[in-house]
Amino acid sequence: MRIEMRIEHDTMGPVEVPEGAYYGAQTQRAVENFPISGKTMPPELIHALGLVKWACAKANAELGLLQSGRSPLSEEQIAALLTACLEVAEGKFDDHFPVDVYQTGSGTSTNMNANEVIARRANEIVEAGENCEGRLPTAGRQRAVLRTKTPIDSPCRLSPTLPPGGRQPTSAVSIHPNDHVNMGQSSNDIFPTAMIVALVIEIAFLKDAVAVANKTLQEKEYAWENVLKIGRTHLADATPMTLGQEFEGFKDQMLDAYTMVCSALRFLDSLPVGGTAIGTGINTHPDFAQKVIGFVNEKLDEKVVLAGSGKDAGDTEFVRPFGDLSSRFNTISQRNDIVTAHSLIKSAAVCIFNVANNIRWLGSGPRAGFYEIIIPDLQPGSSIMPGKVNPVLCEALMQACARVIGNDQTMTFCGAAGGQFQLNVMMPVMADTAIESVKILSGALEVFTEKCLKGLVANEEKCREGVEKSLSLATALNPHIGYEKAAEVAKEAFKTGKTVREVCLEWDVLPPERLAEVLDPMRMTRPN
Repeated sequence: MRIEMRIEHDTMGPVEVPEGAYYGAQTQRAVENFPISGKTMPPELIHALGLVKWACAKANAELGLLQSGRSPLSEEQIAALLTACLEVAEGKFDDHFPVDVYQTGSGTSTNMNANEVIARRANEIVEAGENCEGRLPTAGRQRAVLRTKTPIDSPCRLSPTLPPGGRQPTSAVSIHPNDHVNMGQSSNDIFPTAMIVALVIEIAFLKDAVAVANKTLQEKEYAWENVLKIGRTHLADATPMTLGQEFEGFKDQMLDAYTMVCSALRFLDSLPVGGTAIGTGINTHPDFAQKVIGFVNEKLDEKVVLAGSGKDAGDTEFVRPFGDLSSRFNTISQRNDIVTAHSLIKSAAVCIFNVANNIRWLGSGPRAGFYEIIIPDLQPGSSIMPGKVNPVLCEALMQACARVIGNDQTMTFCGAAGGQFQLNVMMPVMADTAIESVKILSGALEVFTEKCLKGLVANEEKCREGVEKSLSLATALNPHIGYEKAAEVAKEAFKTGKTVREVCLEWDVLPPERLAEVLDPMRMTRPN
């Protein structure tokens, strides 16, 4: 079926664009120039870009810039522009952002994609005479859409998308992609601003996921504080402990991960908006940046579900509002903020990986493994071995962590090699990589906690059995008969298949009453 095309123009001349597309010439050129991976920019970045564009348009309107100058807009046009920006933030036009991740390194193609879509949709609203009153419906709490508590305030009511026929070319419309939508902006400051906003929103969900996992592990710690088991070092038997103590260690690892995620947010507390091309702020009003940052803070604080107060992990602060910068040269030329934040997310992934892997080991079996905890059965584990069940969510979470750890190498290299003079030119792949890391880590951890962690059951019989058979009980004999004699006891027990207790009674190393006290496994789980 032949796709109907229309003619668009930019500064390089005419371009054929699909008739139904909301984007224009510059986006189409990017589609043709970068047929590389088939992977478009993540929707979270596009939604954040729509939010930032809304804040910029609102700032320019308050400063009177959209209403004056060479191409002034009417109040109706400004209202339509603000509505179009919020529709992009809500994910209404995700299908109209076709540019590949591997594009120009400043994200200019994606920025212009947003400018063109917003301009065309705004003009469509004006042409249709849509009633500019009421609110914009939200798309709900979907991971791919800007998540909100209440509908986003909007000067216009959302109406069904108009049919593509009869649209005017971009060059003929009154709300212009560059002159109005991109007023006071450059890709060089707006794209990284959107990157940071998108990451902060996604990290909110990761922070919540880690806090819930931490709380769940703590519940297991308390529930199993009297379940005796054998400890292990080097995968070999060590001295006794309780299953609760083991899970206390897992809980503290998750608390470490939580602290790292919180620290990542602290490196994402400033927005480079207002620096425009190289940080000087050319073509912006002196108050523009401060107003934009204020509007972004207002939206995030009042409307976006910033999941996780942190109370479960002992931190009531979620995220500080974005601050204004005295200088934007560093924040445009380098991406140290996002590199550092991602490195902390990577470190959190290391902690989370260890927890998932240890739980996988503890649940191994059921007959030839440790099997000290019972992992919920979720699905058949083999296409050939009947009855086999695997720790699938442990493995899924471990793979997500592995991806994050690998992604950090990309982030590090892009940060180190991508920034020359006044601009980092590897930002699109950094945005895609960082958002992927946070999104898959929070998603995998959420389902792991809900479907695996909460359903873990202690196999108390198996735990007790391991303690009594362990040769490491001989460690408790050291203060009473000496290290060398205790070693002889352990070796004799191993050679004969007897327990340490049985060998001690045969050798009469201590009076039976005293031996019972010394070899009490629960006594070995604390200083004595």
